[in-house]
Amino acid sequence: MSKEPVAVVGVGQTKHVAARRDVSLAGLVREAARHALDDAELTWADIDAVVIGKAPDFFEGVMMPELYLADALGAVGKPMLRVHTAGSVGGSTALVAANLVAARVHRTVLTLAFEKQSESNAMWGLSLPIPFQQPLLAGAGGFFAPHVRAYMRRTGAPDTVGSLVAYKDRRNALKNPFAHLHEHDITLEKVQSSPMLWDPIRYSETCPSSDGACAMILTDRTGAARAPHPPAWVHGGAMRSEPTLFAGKDFVSPQAGKDCAADVYRQAGITSPRRQIDAVEMYVPFSWYEPMWLENLGFAEEGEGWKLTESGVTELDGDLPVNPSGGVLSTNPIGASGMIRFAEAALQVRGRAGDHQVEGARRALGHAYGGGSQFFSMWLVGADAPAT
Repeated sequence: MSKEPVAVVGVGQTKHVAARRDVSLAGLVREAARHALDDAELTWADIDAVVIGKAPDFFEGVMMPELYLADALGAVGKPMLRVHTAGSVGGSTALVAANLVAARVHRTVLTLAFEKQSESNAMWGLSLPIPFQQPLLAGAGGFFAPHVRAYMRRTGAPDTVGSLVAYKDRRNALKNPFAHLHEHDITLEKVQSSPMLWDPIRYSETCPSSDGACAMILTDRTGAARAPHPPAWVHGGAMRSEPTLFAGKDFVSPQAGKDCAADVYRQAGITSPRRQIDAVEMYVPFSWYEPMWLENLGFAEEGEGWKLTESGVTELDGDLPVNPSGGVLSTNPIGASGMIRFAEAALQVRGRAGDHQVEGARRALGHAYGGGSQFFSMWLVGADAPAT
Protein backbone atom coordinates (compact mmCIF):
# COMPACT_ATOMS: atom_id res chain seq x y z
CA MET A 1 0.00 0.00 0.00
CA SER A 2 1.35 3.44 -0.89
CA LYS A 3 1.91 6.10 1.75
CA GLU A 4 -0.68 8.79 2.32
CA PRO A 5 0.45 12.19 0.94
CA VAL A 6 1.18 14.62 3.79
CA ALA A 7 0.33 18.32 3.64
CA VAL A 8 1.19 21.27 5.88
CA VAL A 9 -2.00 23.32 6.18
CA GLY A 10 -1.21 25.44 9.21
CA VAL A 11 1.88 27.20 10.55
CA GLY A 12 2.12 29.21 13.76
CA GLN A 13 4.94 30.93 15.62
CA THR A 14 5.26 33.11 18.65
CA LYS A 15 7.16 36.38 18.38
CA HIS A 16 10.62 35.18 19.37
CA VAL A 17 12.31 37.34 22.00
CA ALA A 18 15.01 37.12 24.67
CA ALA A 19 12.50 36.60 27.48
CA ARG A 20 8.75 35.91 27.48
CA ARG A 21 8.12 36.63 31.12
CA ASP A 22 4.41 37.18 30.45
CA VAL A 23 3.70 33.48 29.81
CA SER A 24 4.57 30.09 31.26
CA LEU A 25 5.80 27.21 29.13
CA ALA A 26 2.16 26.18 28.75
CA GLY A 27 1.14 29.65 27.61
CA LEU A 28 4.03 29.82 25.17
CA VAL A 29 3.24 26.55 23.38
CA ARG A 30 -0.51 27.22 23.35
CA GLU A 31 0.10 30.57 21.64
CA ALA A 32 1.98 28.95 18.75
CA ALA A 33 -0.56 26.13 18.49
CA ARG A 34 -3.46 28.59 18.32
CA HIS A 35 -1.75 30.50 15.52
CA ALA A 36 -1.32 27.24 13.55
CA LEU A 37 -4.96 26.26 14.12
CA ASP A 38 -6.11 29.71 12.99
CA ASP A 39 -3.96 29.45 9.84
CA ALA A 40 -5.62 26.10 9.03
CA GLU A 41 -9.06 27.31 10.19
CA LEU A 42 -9.34 24.29 12.49
CA THR A 43 -10.20 23.78 16.16
CA TRP A 44 -8.70 21.64 18.91
CA ALA A 45 -11.39 19.03 18.20
CA ASP A 46 -10.02 18.53 14.68
CA ILE A 47 -6.63 17.34 16.01
CA ASP A 48 -6.18 13.56 16.35
CA ALA A 49 -2.74 13.54 18.02
CA VAL A 50 0.05 15.81 19.21
CA VAL A 51 3.79 15.36 18.66
CA ILE A 52 6.00 17.66 20.73
CA GLY A 53 9.75 18.22 20.89
CA LYS A 54 12.31 20.32 22.74
CA ALA A 55 15.99 20.39 23.64
CA PRO A 56 17.34 18.75 26.84
CA ASP A 57 15.03 19.08 29.84
CA PHE A 58 17.89 20.29 32.05
CA PHE A 59 17.99 23.56 30.11
CA GLU A 60 14.86 24.80 31.92
CA GLY A 61 15.02 22.27 34.71
CA VAL A 62 11.50 20.96 34.02
CA MET A 63 11.65 17.21 33.51
CA MET A 64 9.26 15.67 30.96
CA PRO A 65 7.31 18.93 30.47
CA GLU A 66 5.04 17.27 27.91
CA LEU A 67 3.15 15.63 30.78
CA TYR A 68 1.84 18.94 32.05
CA LEU A 69 1.60 20.61 28.62
CA ALA A 70 -1.01 18.15 27.35
CA ASP A 71 -3.88 20.25 28.64
CA ALA A 72 -2.55 23.45 27.04
CA LEU A 73 -2.29 21.66 23.67
CA GLY A 74 -5.73 20.06 23.68
CA ALA A 75 -4.16 16.61 24.03
CA VAL A 76 -6.08 15.30 27.03
CA GLY A 77 -7.44 11.90 26.02
CA LYS A 78 -5.46 11.93 22.77
CA PRO A 79 -2.14 10.33 21.81
CA MET A 80 0.83 12.56 22.60
CA LEU A 81 4.44 11.78 21.69
CA ARG A 82 7.68 13.45 22.81
CA VAL A 83 10.73 13.55 20.52
CA HIS A 84 14.31 14.48 21.38
CA THR A 85 17.34 14.61 19.07
CA ALA A 86 19.30 17.54 20.52
CA GLY A 87 19.34 20.66 18.30
CA SER A 88 17.75 18.84 15.37
CA VAL A 89 14.72 17.96 17.48
CA GLY A 90 12.38 20.48 15.85
CA GLY A 91 12.91 18.83 12.47
CA SER A 92 12.75 15.30 13.87
CA THR A 93 9.49 16.13 15.65
CA ALA A 94 7.90 17.30 12.41
CA LEU A 95 9.05 14.13 10.66
CA VAL A 96 7.54 11.88 13.35
CA ALA A 97 4.25 13.73 12.94
CA ALA A 98 4.45 13.46 9.14
CA ASN A 99 5.07 9.72 9.37
CA LEU A 100 1.96 9.25 11.52
CA VAL A 101 -0.12 10.84 8.75
CA ALA A 102 1.75 9.03 5.96
CA ALA A 103 1.15 5.69 7.67
CA ARG A 104 -2.55 6.54 8.12
CA VAL A 105 -2.28 6.17 11.89
CA HIS A 106 -3.82 9.64 12.29
CA ARG A 107 -5.41 12.01 9.79
CA THR A 108 -4.58 15.39 11.32
CA VAL A 109 -1.66 15.96 13.70
CA LEU A 110 -0.49 19.02 15.62
CA THR A 111 3.29 19.12 15.91
CA LEU A 112 5.07 21.66 18.05
CA ALA A 113 8.52 22.49 19.43
CA PHE A 114 9.65 25.12 21.91
CA GLU A 115 12.30 26.50 24.23
CA LYS A 116 12.35 29.08 26.98
CA GLN A 117 16.02 29.92 27.17
CA SER A 118 15.39 32.79 29.58
CA GLU A 119 14.64 30.15 32.22
CA SER A 120 17.84 28.24 31.53
CA ASN A 121 21.51 28.69 30.73
CA ALA A 122 22.22 26.67 27.63
CA MET A 123 25.80 27.85 27.26
CA TRP A 124 26.91 26.50 30.64
CA GLY A 125 24.50 23.60 30.35
CA LEU A 126 26.52 22.57 27.31
CA SER A 127 29.86 23.07 29.07
CA LEU A 128 30.39 19.72 30.75
CA PRO A 129 32.79 19.36 33.70
CA ILE A 130 35.92 17.22 33.75
CA PRO A 131 36.18 14.27 33.05
CA PHE A 132 33.35 14.45 30.52
CA GLN A 133 34.91 17.23 28.44
CA GLN A 134 38.30 18.89 28.17
CA PRO A 135 38.49 22.25 30.02
CA LEU A 136 39.24 24.18 26.83
CA LEU A 137 35.91 25.56 25.70
CA ALA A 138 32.62 27.09 26.74
CA GLY A 139 29.31 26.44 25.05
CA ALA A 140 28.53 25.13 21.59
CA GLY A 141 30.66 27.80 19.91
CA GLY A 142 33.78 26.49 21.61
CA PHE A 143 33.01 23.01 20.33
CA PHE A 144 32.37 24.05 16.73
CA ALA A 145 35.06 26.73 16.25
CA PRO A 146 37.83 24.16 15.57
CA HIS A 147 35.62 22.61 12.87
CA VAL A 148 35.24 26.02 11.24
CA ARG A 149 38.99 26.54 11.32
CA ALA A 150 39.43 23.11 9.74
CA TYR A 151 37.04 24.14 6.96
CA MET A 152 39.01 27.33 6.35
CA ARG A 153 42.29 25.41 6.13
CA ARG A 154 40.76 22.77 3.88
CA THR A 155 39.19 25.19 1.42
CA GLY A 156 41.31 28.33 1.62
CA ALA A 157 38.21 30.40 2.42
CA PRO A 158 39.00 34.02 3.38
CA ASP A 159 38.17 35.01 6.95
CA THR A 160 35.50 37.48 5.81
CA VAL A 161 32.99 34.83 4.65
CA GLY A 162 31.38 34.37 8.06
CA SER A 163 30.63 38.07 8.37
CA LEU A 164 28.91 38.05 4.95
CA VAL A 165 26.54 35.32 6.14
CA ALA A 166 25.72 37.12 9.38
CA TYR A 167 25.14 40.43 7.61
CA LYS A 168 22.79 38.74 5.10
CA ASP A 169 20.77 36.83 7.69
CA ARG A 170 20.35 39.78 10.03
CA ARG A 171 19.09 41.90 7.11
CA ASN A 172 16.68 39.12 6.13
CA ALA A 173 15.39 39.03 9.71
CA LEU A 174 14.24 42.64 9.36
CA LYS A 175 11.66 41.36 6.87
CA ASN A 176 10.39 38.69 9.30
CA PRO A 177 8.10 40.00 12.06
CA PHE A 178 8.60 36.83 14.15
CA ALA A 179 12.42 37.00 14.18
CA HIS A 180 14.12 37.71 17.50
CA LEU A 181 16.90 40.04 16.36
CA HIS A 182 15.85 43.16 14.47
CA GLU A 183 19.08 45.13 14.13
CA HIS A 184 18.01 48.09 12.04
CA ASP A 185 21.46 49.65 12.17
CA ILE A 186 23.32 46.51 11.08
CA THR A 187 26.28 47.01 8.76
CA LEU A 188 28.97 44.68 7.50
CA GLU A 189 31.53 46.78 9.33
CA LYS A 190 29.69 46.31 12.64
CA VAL A 191 29.68 42.54 12.17
CA GLN A 192 33.38 42.48 11.33
CA SER A 193 34.31 44.68 14.29
CA SER A 194 32.25 42.78 16.89
CA PRO A 195 34.22 40.97 19.63
CA MET A 196 35.88 37.66 18.87
CA LEU A 197 34.31 34.92 20.99
CA TRP A 198 35.72 31.69 19.62
CA ASP A 199 38.27 32.32 16.89
CA PRO A 200 37.19 32.73 14.06
CA ILE A 201 33.59 33.20 15.30
CA ARG A 202 32.68 36.75 16.30
CA TYR A 203 29.84 37.87 18.55
CA SER A 204 27.67 39.01 15.61
CA GLU A 205 28.25 35.68 13.86
CA THR A 206 26.53 33.68 16.60
CA CYS A 207 22.92 32.82 17.32
CA PRO A 208 20.96 34.54 20.10
CA SER A 209 19.25 32.90 23.08
CA SER A 210 15.52 33.06 22.43
CA ASP A 211 12.17 32.20 23.98
CA GLY A 212 9.71 30.90 21.43
CA ALA A 213 7.61 28.11 19.97
CA CYS A 214 6.64 26.92 16.51
CA ALA A 215 3.71 24.71 15.51
CA MET A 216 2.40 23.08 12.35
CA ILE A 217 -0.77 21.25 11.37
CA LEU A 218 -0.11 18.22 9.18
CA THR A 219 -2.95 16.40 7.45
CA ASP A 220 -3.84 13.94 4.72
CA ARG A 221 -5.15 14.48 1.19
CA THR A 222 -8.74 14.94 2.36
CA GLY A 223 -7.73 17.51 4.98
CA ALA A 224 -5.62 19.37 2.43
CA ALA A 225 -8.60 19.64 0.08
CA ARG A 226 -10.52 21.48 2.81
CA ALA A 227 -7.68 23.86 3.70
CA PRO A 228 -8.41 27.57 3.26
CA HIS A 229 -4.92 28.29 1.91
CA PRO A 230 -2.60 26.39 -0.45
CA PRO A 231 -0.83 23.57 1.42
CA ALA A 232 2.83 22.61 1.36
CA TRP A 233 3.24 18.97 0.36
CA VAL A 234 5.95 16.82 1.90
CA HIS A 235 7.95 15.36 -0.99
CA GLY A 236 10.63 13.71 1.15
CA GLY A 237 11.91 13.55 4.70
CA ALA A 238 14.66 11.72 6.55
CA MET A 239 16.69 11.52 9.75
CA ARG A 240 20.25 10.26 10.15
CA SER A 241 22.69 10.08 13.05
CA GLU A 242 26.28 9.15 13.77
CA PRO A 243 28.43 9.10 16.93
CA THR A 244 29.84 12.35 18.29
CA LEU A 245 33.34 10.91 18.07
CA PHE A 246 34.72 8.03 16.06
CA ALA A 247 37.88 7.29 14.13
CA GLY A 248 37.73 8.99 10.76
CA LYS A 249 34.75 11.24 11.54
CA ASP A 250 34.64 14.26 9.24
CA PHE A 251 33.57 17.14 11.47
CA VAL A 252 33.57 19.57 8.55
CA SER A 253 31.17 17.54 6.41
CA PRO A 254 29.62 14.69 8.42
CA GLN A 255 28.60 11.55 6.54
CA ALA A 256 25.23 11.44 8.30
CA GLY A 257 24.36 14.83 6.81
CA LYS A 258 25.30 13.69 3.32
CA ASP A 259 23.29 10.47 3.70
CA CYS A 260 20.24 12.29 5.07
CA ALA A 261 20.22 14.78 2.17
CA ALA A 262 20.70 12.00 -0.39
CA ASP A 263 17.71 10.09 1.00
CA VAL A 264 15.48 13.17 0.92
CA TYR A 265 16.52 13.98 -2.65
CA ARG A 266 15.86 10.39 -3.72
CA GLN A 267 12.35 10.46 -2.27
CA ALA A 268 11.62 13.83 -3.89
CA GLY A 269 13.15 13.00 -7.28
CA ILE A 270 15.84 15.68 -6.92
CA THR A 271 18.88 15.04 -9.11
CA SER A 272 20.32 18.58 -9.14
CA PRO A 273 19.67 20.35 -5.80
CA ARG A 274 21.11 23.67 -6.94
CA ARG A 275 18.87 23.74 -9.99
CA GLN A 276 15.68 22.15 -8.66
CA ILE A 277 15.37 23.69 -5.16
CA ASP A 278 14.20 27.29 -4.94
CA ALA A 279 14.88 28.15 -1.28
CA VAL A 280 16.72 26.64 1.67
CA GLU A 281 16.07 27.09 5.38
CA MET A 282 19.32 25.78 6.81
CA TYR A 283 20.35 25.33 10.45
CA VAL A 284 23.20 27.85 10.77
CA PRO A 285 23.86 28.69 14.46
CA PHE A 286 27.31 30.06 13.62
CA SER A 287 27.74 31.92 10.36
CA TRP A 288 30.44 29.71 8.84
CA TYR A 289 28.07 26.76 8.75
CA GLU A 290 26.30 28.19 5.69
CA PRO A 291 29.18 27.43 3.30
CA MET A 292 29.94 24.20 5.16
CA TRP A 293 26.36 22.91 4.79
CA LEU A 294 26.12 24.09 1.19
CA GLU A 295 28.78 21.50 0.44
CA ASN A 296 27.43 18.84 2.81
CA LEU A 297 23.93 19.08 1.26
CA GLY A 298 25.15 18.90 -2.32
CA PHE A 299 24.54 22.50 -3.39
CA ALA A 300 28.26 23.04 -4.01
CA GLU A 301 31.29 20.91 -4.70
CA GLU A 302 33.75 20.35 -1.86
CA GLY A 303 35.70 23.54 -1.22
CA GLU A 304 33.28 25.68 -3.24
CA GLY A 305 30.55 26.54 -0.72
CA TRP A 306 32.16 29.76 0.48
CA LYS A 307 32.31 31.00 -3.11
CA LEU A 308 28.51 30.81 -3.38
CA THR A 309 28.18 32.90 -0.24
CA GLU A 310 30.82 35.41 -1.34
CA SER A 311 29.28 35.86 -4.80
CA GLY A 312 25.78 36.61 -3.44
CA VAL A 313 24.13 33.38 -4.60
CA THR A 314 22.56 32.84 -1.15
CA GLU A 315 21.11 36.36 -0.83
CA LEU A 316 17.32 36.77 -0.73
CA ASP A 317 17.38 37.86 -4.37
CA GLY A 318 20.14 35.41 -5.32
CA ASP A 319 20.08 32.23 -7.35
CA LEU A 320 19.70 30.06 -4.20
CA PRO A 321 18.27 32.04 -1.27
CA VAL A 322 19.44 30.58 2.06
CA ASN A 323 17.59 31.48 5.26
CA PRO A 324 15.30 34.19 3.89
CA SER A 325 13.66 34.24 7.35
CA GLY A 326 16.91 35.31 9.03
CA GLY A 327 17.66 31.77 10.18
CA VAL A 328 19.05 30.54 13.48
CA LEU A 329 21.49 33.47 13.48
CA SER A 330 18.48 35.71 14.14
CA THR A 331 16.15 33.42 16.13
CA ASN A 332 17.16 30.51 18.36
CA PRO A 333 14.69 28.91 20.77
CA ILE A 334 16.86 25.77 20.56
CA GLY A 335 14.15 23.11 20.72
CA ALA A 336 12.09 24.93 18.10
CA SER A 337 14.89 26.15 15.82
CA GLY A 338 14.78 23.07 13.58
CA MET A 339 10.99 23.17 13.29
CA ILE A 340 11.16 26.84 12.36
CA ARG A 341 13.39 25.83 9.44
CA PHE A 342 10.83 23.25 8.35
CA ALA A 343 7.90 25.65 8.86
CA GLU A 344 9.59 28.50 7.02
CA ALA A 345 10.27 26.17 4.07
CA ALA A 346 6.55 25.32 4.07
CA LEU A 347 5.60 29.01 4.17
CA GLN A 348 7.78 29.65 1.12
CA VAL A 349 6.06 27.08 -1.10
CA ARG A 350 2.64 28.14 0.22
CA GLY A 351 3.43 31.71 -0.83
CA ARG A 352 2.76 32.91 2.72
CA ALA A 353 6.21 34.07 3.85
CA GLY A 354 5.33 37.76 3.67
CA ASP A 355 8.13 40.24 3.06
CA HIS A 356 10.77 37.50 2.98
CA GLN A 357 8.95 35.49 0.33
CA VAL A 358 11.18 34.07 -2.41
CA GLU A 359 9.44 34.88 -5.67
CA GLY A 360 8.16 31.80 -7.47
CA ALA A 361 9.33 29.30 -4.83
CA ARG A 362 7.91 25.86 -5.66
CA ARG A 363 10.32 23.60 -3.75
CA ALA A 364 12.09 24.36 -0.48
CA LEU A 365 14.39 22.41 1.82
CA GLY A 366 14.17 22.52 5.61
CA HIS A 367 17.33 21.37 7.43
CA ALA A 368 18.28 20.83 11.08
CA TYR A 369 21.25 19.38 12.90
CA GLY A 370 22.11 18.80 16.52
CA GLY A 371 24.54 17.45 19.06
CA GLY A 372 28.17 17.32 17.96
CA SER A 373 27.11 17.41 14.30
CA GLN A 374 25.65 13.96 14.88
CA PHE A 375 21.86 14.27 14.45
CA PHE A 376 20.37 15.39 11.14
CA SER A 377 16.76 15.86 10.00
CA MET A 378 15.53 17.32 6.72
CA TRP A 379 12.44 17.58 4.60
CA LEU A 380 11.69 18.87 1.15
CA VAL A 381 8.30 20.46 0.59
CA GLY A 382 6.64 21.53 -2.61
CA ALA A 383 3.69 23.53 -3.85
CA ASP A 384 2.45 20.58 -5.90
CA ALA A 385 1.11 17.32 -4.50
CA PRO A 386 3.58 14.45 -4.91
CA ALA A 387 2.89 11.94 -7.67
CA THR A 388 1.13 8.81 -6.41
